[in-house]
Amino acid sequence: MKVGFDAKRIFHNTTGLGNYSRDLVSILSKFSPENEYVLYNPKPKKVTRLHLRDNMKEVLPEGMVWKKLSSLWRQRAVSKQIKRDGIALYHGLSGELPRGLENSTVKTVVTIHDLIFMRYPKLYSFFDRKIHYSKFLYAARTADRVIAISEQTKRDIMAFLKIPEEKITVIYQGCNEAFKQVRDDAEKAALRAKLNLPEAFVLNVGTIEERKNALSVVKAMKNQDIPLVIVGKKTDYYQQIAAYIGKEGMEDRVQFLEGLSLDELATLYQMATVFVYPSIFEGFGIPIIEALYSQTPVITSNSGVFPEAGGPHSAYVDPYDSEELAKMIKKLVASPADRAEMITKGREFVQKFDDAVIAKNLNRLYEEIS
Repeated sequence: MKVGFDAKRIFHNTTGLGNYSRDLVSILSKFSPENEYVLYNPKPKKVTRLHLRDNMKEVLPEGMVWKKLSSLWRQRAVSKQIKRDGIALYHGLSGELPRGLENSTVKTVVTIHDLIFMRYPKLYSFFDRKIHYSKFLYAARTADRVIAISEQTKRDIMAFLKIPEEKITVIYQGCNEAFKQVRDDAEKAALRAKLNLPEAFVLNVGTIEERKNALSVVKAMKNQDIPLVIVGKKTDYYQQIAAYIGKEGMEDRVQFLEGLSLDELATLYQMATVFVYPSIFEGFGIPIIEALYSQTPVITSNSGVFPEAGGPHSAYVDPYDSEELAKMIKKLVASPADRAEMITKGREFVQKFDDAVIAKNLNRLYEEIS
């Protein structure tokens, strides 16, 4: 079967949507090598994290006009290329489908990661909300099947977009192979020297924005005897965190990092004493999975998708309660036995997100609608 993908995030995004897109295509390429995977990229790549195997092909816009109008090509004109290329099934990997496929023989699938713009509208501008809603609603209505990356997202698709339950299939995300490889002491020592890392630390990973709630982590670390390392791209929200750190004199106990390679990030996870992720809301929360595969104990939020991603043996707190978070951090840092049990049980739980399981579920869905 010839399968096409919206590859914008694959070649132009280094965070959640990009990681999901690259991992999904890589998993399918490995476990279903008999298929051909065509990656429709609107403009020359900026990210080279996906190794193109023999059964993958990158396709760019044809002609100078569409190379100049790459966004319009991705939204509409690419449909002509998809049909001409003989694509049997087209998968929109980030909530969008191009217009023009709905009356063709090409079957369509769209993955919706979350509807945060509807659940928390204050985090988005009026125009961004309208644009997102229009694209997501069109894709969900016209697709032959909708993939939700969690039961939480499935419920939101039904509630906010009014899509019937039978049209939605939950297929979880996995994570990059880098987080499943055990890093040796030499790799850890090299990274510690390069980044001037402490011997023990609490780790938080994710874009430094209000929804990720890193300020609560910093507040929880105020009276801890262990430093904090935060990894992520800074937004305006970072200024609130920096102001608090300065006010409380915590400059030498909080370290910010960004621009790490996947291998460096994977090594950092395995070096951490505890991973803390008190996000307010996510469609899934892939850093939790990365931490579990890295054999690092997880503290995360007690509502929404987080128990679904973290499993029964992670620790859960009210994300708005920094005192509760502080107590949990202190408890786990002081108890190697508790951490060891969480690591063992977490490693068992996270196997449900294994690549082979994801590939099997994706192939079953593709075959059902082909």
